[in-house]
Amino acid sequence: MIAQTIQLALAPVFVLVAIGNIMNLLSTRLGRVVDRSRHLQGLHMATEGPEHDMVVAEIRLLDRRIRLITRAIGLLVSSGLAIGTTVAVLFLQELAGLELQRLAAGTFMVAVALMMWALLLFLSETRIAAQQLKIPRDYLELERDL
Repeated sequence: MIAQTIQLALAPVFVLVAIGNIMNLLSTRLGRVVDRSRHLQGLHMATEGPEHDMVVAEIRLLDRRIRLITRAIGLLVSSGLAIGTTVAVLFLQELAGLELQRLAAGTFMVAVALMMWALLLFLSETRIAAQQLKIPRDYLELERDL
């Protein structure tokens, strides 16, 4: 019976591995965003006019990205804790002879829901990042023929 419980626990553990990989990705993105924001904060006082406005606009977007990534990481940590709870409930059910299948299913569903929420925040963050990558029209100088 313990072997069967270990087999049942493998699916949640694979989800836990996926959560860890996503958290690693988000942590890397967060580091890059923070580095960029620190650079721009250094330029904040050194710029004026339209250049200053561009710096401020980018800082605002970076601030939003930082908040989204941080929230996504928090949700993934909560999801990981729910996965750990699911595995613990599966073993508790086996070892104590309790009927905890609904509780295990519930904790797993909570974990998946939290992970999906985090992925939606990640999608929002990547959209903002893509928006930031757009070249400002001023740099394109579309009114000039080349």
